[in-house]
Amino acid sequence: MKFLGNVLAVIVGLFIFTILSTLIFFGIIGMIAASSEKEVSVKENSILHLNLNGRMLVERTAEDELDLGAFGNPFGGDMNAGLVNLKKAIQEAKTNENIKGIYLNTGLIMAGQANLLELREALIDFKESGKFLITYDEAYSEGGYFLASVADEIYLNPLGAIDFNGFSSEGIFFKGLFEKVGIKPEVFRVGEFKSAVEPFILDKMSDENRLQTQYFLDDINNLAVAKIAESRGIPLDSLKKVNSEMLVRKAKDAVTYKLATALAYEDEVHSKLREKLGLTEDDEIPTINATDLGSLAKSKNITSKNRIAVIVAEGDIVGGDVDGALSSDKFAREIRKARKDENIKAIVLRVNSPGGSIVASEVIWREMTEAKKAKPLIVSMGGVAASGGYYISAPADTIVAQPNTITGSIGIFGLWFNVQELLNDKLGVTTDVVSTGQLSDFMNPTRELTEVERTIIQSNIEEGYETFISRVAEGRGMHPDSVKKVASGRVWTGTQAKERGLVDVLGGLNTAIEIAAGKIDAGDDYRVVYYPEQKTWFEDIFSTFGDKVQLKILQAQLGENYFLIEKIKSLQYYHGIQVRMPQDIVIK
Repeated sequence: MKFLGNVLAVIVGLFIFTILSTLIFFGIIGMIAASSEKEVSVKENSILHLNLNGRMLVERTAEDELDLGAFGNPFGGDMNAGLVNLKKAIQEAKTNENIKGIYLNTGLIMAGQANLLELREALIDFKESGKFLITYDEAYSEGGYFLASVADEIYLNPLGAIDFNGFSSEGIFFKGLFEKVGIKPEVFRVGEFKSAVEPFILDKMSDENRLQTQYFLDDINNLAVAKIAESRGIPLDSLKKVNSEMLVRKAKDAVTYKLATALAYEDEVHSKLREKLGLTEDDEIPTINATDLGSLAKSKNITSKNRIAVIVAEGDIVGGDVDGALSSDKFAREIRKARKDENIKAIVLRVNSPGGSIVASEVIWREMTEAKKAKPLIVSMGGVAASGGYYISAPADTIVAQPNTITGSIGIFGLWFNVQELLNDKLGVTTDVVSTGQLSDFMNPTRELTEVERTIIQSNIEEGYETFISRVAEGRGMHPDSVKKVASGRVWTGTQAKERGLVDVLGGLNTAIEIAAGKIDAGDDYRVVYYPEQKTWFEDIFSTFGDKVQLKILQAQLGENYFLIEKIKSLQYYHGIQVRMPQDIVIK
């Protein structure tokens, strides 16, 4: 009977799941149909509402992506927000007569510091219109507050909090885990700062890694504090003390130290918005989201023959043609397409990558060098353009980075795992090999490496490092010895990299585009086109439906520990020699 009961339960469960899946499917289809049929217009006396709380800020998202905040997001509240899309909407809000201001929620936004700075600069530019900018949240992360600090009025929930105590970067180390399960990592690298392998061989940061991390963290924190002090009209020394001693410990402290305008509930903030719009308490506040407002933005000089291609290169550098990564085949193809297109007069590569495979980096580097021969080539570095991300940037005529971009990490490593103890002692599994040559089972993970194998691997690593150095030296017009002085895998901020000749100009994507326009003497007569072509929201959701559901289940079960699974999963990309930045730098 118990068996039959279980079978019945499974059948009922499958029936309910099918019904719910069908309803969700047709519900989403209906949402898309309604979205495609509606004609976007901006009502008089409207507000642009930017709700970025819990969103991941990426380079760009599909132009037709729905604002799921209005409908409820079936996959959770961490949908991506595109930097390019947001900047377009903010620019339109600045000039659209029907938009009177921006209501901003930044709270727990997830983003790199350089991308936050770029979005912050767009909001500062918006304020030149004289329109209002108001922000409210129940809690602000360090990055969320950095973005919100430009607002005219900053409101915090009376029981809320502002995380304003400086940055930290915590490394996760797996040495103890590997020892327990019987896996022995073996590392080959060049550069005392090339610490990408440290999580697998140490139980804490090396002195060199701690030194470089402290150096760039201090620089990033000093920049953030200075920008906030300027926006809030607070003396810099006073704000540094508030930051270093974490004097904002309760909500009321935020008002005391002028980080917030006042404590308020959201309905009270809505009342203030109505006041600014001249509405009564019973009136609905006319709002529009970034997707809809951005769709109204007219493309600049749409008929111009001077086109500048912006190729967005984001993610781990891997070989082949892989979705969700900076794959060599795909991006080499995009660069080649832009190079051969006679209508494309200049190319801007927007890089946001921690690096990856040296072979994949070399493939992209080759296309970059060919593109440079044909037309002006500019690199714009986003949140991180390090190791392989720097490798592919090196050929550019001009490299542009934000002051707080993470870059450099010019180094190289190889990683190999010996699972003999796990198999033999832990699982009771043994292996035996028959070979035709002395090295036929080269790098067999079921045994120790021989000295001959170690010598071959280390030689390849050192040769790869010299190639990396030569690529940078050639691209930057530097002597290889000068490159080595700032290499060894060391990470720099954009400001520090500029001081050392690795970056030319400090600025964002717009700066890079303006430089490209200047190279072709286009003045204001140019049009920007983005590559690669993106999937529509519908295509993206349904092409990865199963992956997204699995992702959400794991996140719900593991909570904050989910990143450990992500770290282990990322090992699938560690094939061959790697040019990857030290550890996964998460600044919080």
